[in-house]
Order: sequence, then structure tokens, then C-alpha cells
Amino acid sequence: MQKLIKTIPLVIALTVVSGCVYKRDLPQGNYITEGMVQQLQPGMSRTQVVDVMGRPLLEAPFNANQWDYVFRLDEAYGGVQQRRVTLTFDGERLVNVQREGDFSGDIELRPQNGVGPAIEGADPMGELPATQPEAAPEAAPDAGGTLPQGGEPATTEPLAQ
Repeated sequence: MQKLIKTIPLVIALTVVSGCVYKRDLPQGNYITEGMVQQLQPGMSRTQVVDVMGRPLLEAPFNANQWDYVFRLDEAYGGVQQRRVTLTFDGERLVNVQREGDFSGDIELRPQNGVGPAIEGADPMGELPATQPEAAPEAAPDAGGTLPQGGEPATTEPLAQ
């Protein structure tokens, strides 16, 4: 009888706790829309493809003429949506576009606010600064240009003195 008295509250507690799991959507890969794929035309250069689609998630290791763009969304309390676009090149030119998955509409990505469930009455944006100061590019005295800042390409034009 004492074992039963100890076991029942434990089972109830485990049952209650198992329902308190926080899940969030998990997007992975290159986000692919129907509009992006429609812009791809045979004859485009690799640079033009990168401008439209971004860098590929996968480049075939034994075939440099194949690029794969894969997007997978594992919804927290729903199903899994997956899209794949395989591009084939002949040298520097696009020759074939293959699609897998449902491209009839764009996949909606819900905003991921914070690292867990929201706490009632808390304002997470109140803790952040309103704006961040803009950093000015540093002059490169010997090179005659500017140093690149955060993805900005360096200029080769001499600085006005």
C-alpha cells in the first residue's frame, strides 16, 4: 500500500511535467520562394544565379556542375515542409533547374522572439538600445582606399585629401 501511495503522485507529476515542453519552429537551409525559382533561366551565369538564390547549401563534391538548394521547416506543433532545387551547369552557364516539393505558395516563417516562451508582463525590447552607432570606415593610409567594414567591399579609388 505504501508503494502505491508513493507511486501515484510520482506518475501524476511526470504526466503533468511531460505536457510542459516548449517547442519552436526549426527552419534549416536556404529559404526558397516560387519567385526566386521563376527568375532562373537557362543560360544564366553562376554569378547571376547567386544574385537570385544566394550561395548553395550543397555543391556536389564530385560534380562541380551541380548545386543544391534545400529548405526544410519543421513546425513546432505541425508537420514538416521541404523544398529542394537542383541546378545543373555546363561550365559557367545554367542548363537545368529541377524542383522537388510544393512551390504553390511561400512558406511562412513565424518570428522567433527570444529563446523560450514569453514571460507575462516582460518587455524584451525594453532591454535593448534604441539604435547602434554607425561606424565610420577607417582610412588606409598606404593603400589609397578604405578598409572594408562588415561585408562592404574595399574601394580602390584614392581618398580625397
